[in-house]
Parts: sequence; structure tokens; C-alpha cells
Amino acid sequence: MITLLNGETWGKEEILAQMYDDEFYYGHLGKYALSSSSLKTILKSPKTYRNVIKYGDPSSGSPALSLGRLAHWMLLEPRKIDKIHFVDTSKKNTKIYKEAKENAKGAEVFLTKEKKDTERITDAVLRNEAALKLLSNSNFEVPEIGLLEGLPFRAKADIIKGDTIIDYKTSSDLRGFRYAADKYCYDLQAYLYLRLFNKKKFTFLVVDKGSTDIAIFEASEDFINKGKDKFYSAVENYKYFFQDNNDLDQYVMRGIL
Repeated sequence: MITLLNGETWGKEEILAQMYDDEFYYGHLGKYALSSSSLKTILKSPKTYRNVIKYGDPSSGSPALSLGRLAHWMLLEPRKIDKIHFVDTSKKNTKIYKEAKENAKGAEVFLTKEKKDTERITDAVLRNEAALKLLSNSNFEVPEIGLLEGLPFRAKADIIKGDTIIDYKTSSDLRGFRYAADKYCYDLQAYLYLRLFNKKKFTFLVVDKGSTDIAIFEASEDFINKGKDKFYSAVENYKYFFQDNNDLDQYVMRGIL
């Protein structure tokens, strides 16, 4: 049985079946189960996490995140592309785009040029033999949920191939990916996913949005251990402020420069 943060109790298979529905996964479970994204936010700022839970995530509609979702859908869930509205206009501040957004009834709206850029990226991945080897005989967008340290955690693995979890990412600078991996806590994500899915290896499949160069980065033991440290720091913060109800307004970052 899985007990969510609001006290709801679900059977494991029952809730896993519901997790294929994006509205349930990102909406309901976004509030009542933790994830690698929520732990990253807690590490950065527990107050921001509180605000996201209460008011929603203002960054969820950012251009970078939106294009990242489109790239994932096109490669891993191409059936979703048919439900997206594409508008043939130059910018998103045009009347045509705004009217399309108003009439979309909640559906995603992108520019036609964004579709073409994403098709270019996807085509580069599908023409690369090393990338195709990772994609072949694999399962895509696999959900998982479980209790870790007494807390419910949710995840969706982009790709699972045997004992390996493969995370698909786009990048504006492949040479800077190691820096990005630390900045955006990809190590924490890797550690959490390996525990939840009970797998042995974690690999990043990365495509450069400009050049369409492909990179494959395997997570080392040191990388996973850094993620482990971040995981426990975030869990400690969560329990201190959100379970034990210590005054979050007294939270102070400290350091020596």
C-alpha cells in the first residue's frame, strides 16, 4: 500500500495504472507525493517549495521546459503530438498565437517553427546508431511510486533497458553538461530513480539543440553518491519544515565567502 502526503491510501497496482494519466501524475501526485523535482526545489529553497504547492509552479510554462516536453513527446510518446496545436506565426506575442491559445481548451500550443526544430533534433537521435541501441527493446515513460524514508516518491523513467535507466535530455551546450548536471541536481534524480526502480545503472542520452550532436554520459559511483547526499539533505529539510512544522519563516541560508 502507498500512503500519500494527504493521507490517501492506494494499492500499488491501482495507483500505478492512474499514473499514466498526466493530469493525475503532475496534478494530484504533484501535490501529494515527492519527486526528484520537488527535492531539488527543497534543496534550493524550502519556501519556494511551499509556494509551488500552494500556488503552482510559475516556471512550469517556461520556453525551455515547454520545448523539453515537446522533445520528449516527439521521441518517446509521438502519439501525443497529434493532440498539440501548432500555429504558423513568428512569435508567441502575435494575435494569431494568442487566439489559438485561448481556443485550445487547455491543450498545448506551439509554434510551427518549434515543431520543425524539435523534428530536426528527434531525427538526429533516430539516425544515430549509439542512440538507437539505447532505444531499441526498451520501455518508455515508465511510472513508479514507493515509500522511501517513510515518504511517498513518484517518478517516470524516460527509458528503461534491462537494468539501466536512460534519461533523455536536450542541451544548449554538451561541453557544459557536467556543470548542468550538478547545478540542476541530475545526480539526485539518478540516485532516487535507481532506488525507486531497483535498477543498477543510470545513463543520460543528451542531444545538443543547436548542432544536434549526441552525447551519452554514464553515471559513476561518485556521481550517484553525490546524489545520495543531496537526497538525504532534502528529505531532512522536508521532514523538519513540513512534517515537524518548524517555522519556515525562520529558515536562513548560511555560508562563508
